[in-house]
Amino acid sequence: MAKPVHATLQPADTTPVVREPKTNLPFHYEYNKHRVRAIAAVNIAGYSGAMIGLYHAWYKDYPQSSFHFFNDMGEWKQMDKIGHVYSAYAESLASMELWRWTGISRKKRIWIGGMSGAAYQTAIEVLDGFSADWGWSWGDFGANILGSGMLVAQELAWDEQRFQLKWSFTRKSYTDAELNARSNSIFGSGTAERLLKDYNGQTYWLSTNLHTFFPQSALPEWLQISVGTGVEGVFGAHENYAEKDGQIIFDRRDIPRVRQWYLAPDVDLSKIKTRKRGIRMLLNMLNVIKFPTPALELKQGKLHWNWIQF
Repeated sequence: MAKPVHATLQPADTTPVVREPKTNLPFHYEYNKHRVRAIAAVNIAGYSGAMIGLYHAWYKDYPQSSFHFFNDMGEWKQMDKIGHVYSAYAESLASMELWRWTGISRKKRIWIGGMSGAAYQTAIEVLDGFSADWGWSWGDFGANILGSGMLVAQELAWDEQRFQLKWSFTRKSYTDAELNARSNSIFGSGTAERLLKDYNGQTYWLSTNLHTFFPQSALPEWLQISVGTGVEGVFGAHENYAEKDGQIIFDRRDIPRVRQWYLAPDVDLSKIKTRKRGIRMLLNMLNVIKFPTPALELKQGKLHWNWIQF
């Protein structure tokens, strides 16, 4: 009889398989209590400094009063409300990325960092509540919660921000000296004040990644489409008219108060590949700023093409 043929057993390959990290996703950090303390201190110091600066820019020269409420939903063509949503979102994103670096658990990082923006903005609402010219606004408070909630919900669902809020700004100047004087009066003459207050120069964007919806396509992962909104001709909360001590100090009701809508491409910085953890964190935090790009503009029922839209 023929001898049975025995298969020769080869020793198992014990060489570990090394998989390259997906460098467009956040890095994992081990828990570090010293980093936790450092980030807690950074949050406290940064928030305190921001509040001091905001007080000098926004509240210092205005009269104070007892705490009161104020309905401002009809003011500034709602640009201030969009600004609250954006500010809470951007602050929450920055805080969450800093807490990621400490290595705390995923849910703690999302909730502590993610709701920071709403907490910071609510403190500002308290200051508004004691300002004679403003007051606690439930509309602002709701916008703050919406901004932070948008970040938290997406992070819990997808571990990424598929819909991102962004901001762009261009400082406005006018050939009409009266409009420049009015802008300096209500929005401030300094760049920092204008960044915060001048709604005519601000544009807010909602950007989404096209590759998310078409994952099998050849579209680059960093390519986004953005819908933006802004205003022009707004020189007063409700109308372009102001009185002081019974005297008319500004009357330009001839200027239309116009809302603009934009459609533009954008760049998702969070999808740029890098192996540097610091650069990854920085890119994620800077992803709240909209790149200047060509844009299609809708204004007063007419379409316009802008080669560069800030």
